[in-house]
Amino acid sequence: MIVVAGEALIDLVPQGPGALAGLKPALGGGPYNTAVALGRLGSRTAFCSRTSNDAFGEALLDGLRRAGVDVSGVQRGPEPTTLAVATIDDGGSAAYTFYVDGTADRLFTTPAALPADTRAVSFGTCSLVLEPGASAYEELMRRAAGQGLFTALDPNIRAGLIPDADAYRARFRSWLPSVTLLKVSAEDAAWLGGTPREWLAAGPSAVVVTRGGDGLTVFTRDGGECSVPGEKVEVVDTIGAGDTVNAALLHGLATQEALSAQALTALGTEGWSRLLRFAARAAAITCSRPGAEPPYAAEAGEP
Repeated sequence: MIVVAGEALIDLVPQGPGALAGLKPALGGGPYNTAVALGRLGSRTAFCSRTSNDAFGEALLDGLRRAGVDVSGVQRGPEPTTLAVATIDDGGSAAYTFYVDGTADRLFTTPAALPADTRAVSFGTCSLVLEPGASAYEELMRRAAGQGLFTALDPNIRAGLIPDADAYRARFRSWLPSVTLLKVSAEDAAWLGGTPREWLAAGPSAVVVTRGGDGLTVFTRDGGECSVPGEKVEVVDTIGAGDTVNAALLHGLATQEALSAQALTALGTEGWSRLLRFAARAAAITCSRPGAEPPYAAEAGEP
């Protein structure tokens, strides 16, 4: 079982140019998209979050169920669902404005236990910023690492939600001893400061850096480095692409029985190259269609 912990929200995606273009609601949130992608790829997946009892919350849970994701551990509440209003630039890249005050997902509390057969837990995005939920997710991360579980982190920076950038950067560094696999975009890396080698020295066994259409690079604690190019595709938008990379990496590692720090080191250049190419292929499929629509196993092929 791979557990994905974090927010579920509604993306409001413009259907045309201009500030007053019509907005179409879409299921979203970085961790949510990761969970859906894992389910579609065929990994046994559970979602760990808190969702609203409103109609959006019900739709979010239905989307997870359709992907085969276990939602039995999702907390519920009467507060509204978080909204993220997207804007899409000419290259298909998305930026967001968030409406998060008093919403359900930020009131997440740390569960007493994870499913008994949990092998890995994935964290990231807004859930690690918005209190009081951020502290609860942080506690879950540290506890999972302490239990010897594989932990994955994608900070997926949303700078507009971070009131104190330096405090967040310090908090990010404090997470690294509890992280097995760190995935960041090149933009995230520039905002966070530091280098993959510095982050590796603090705890993770591997750091994957995504560069959009230019591909992915992994840095490993033993000094290894491996890059693959991006898959060429006509980009509709990039919504959910990074989340698909997260899922593809975790799915591929699970398929290879490599969800451990030691196994990451043992992958070697050939193993990492194959895994990164699978992640690039899966992300390209997501970019080729509107919204966060990650591929199914039959589309993505074997990792």
